[in-house]
Amino acid sequence: MQLIIRKASVRWKGKTGTVSTGSGVLKRVRFSLGFPLNNGSHTDSAELIAAAHASSFSSALSKELGLKALAAGEIITTATVTLEHLATCWTIKNIHLNVVAKLRKVTQGVFIDATVRAKTNCLVSRSLRTNISMNAKLEK
Repeated sequence: MQLIIRKASVRWKGKTGTVSTGSGVLKRVRFSLGFPLNNGSHTDSAELIAAAHASSFSSALSKELGLKALAAGEIITTATVTLEHLATCWTIKNIHLNVVAKLRKVTQGVFIDATVRAKTNCLVSRSLRTNISMNAKLEK
């Protein structure tokens, strides 16, 4: 069995910090503690989870469609993370995936089956303990 290790680090000072990834794609990106985030110049954990989920799902969907040689086209996924403030802290209440795809060779049935499998098998979906809903639309 092959193991893959990915790393990210945060340098925290006061109420903000910076996040960097081992790949170098993120370098000292400003990171904030505050929820909900009112300042567009920082990211936060929820936004990073949304980005990870949207990218992981899109990759899983492309793989599912690629197994049938149907992945040529465009997949646009938006992940919306809903947070709730509980007595002691913020928590992720749910995540909604909105998927719009333009895939010429794909029927609606094949597309929906692939999106359900991708949502189930997506690395981030499998890692989270929250309600994950989805809308999927195939455009021609």
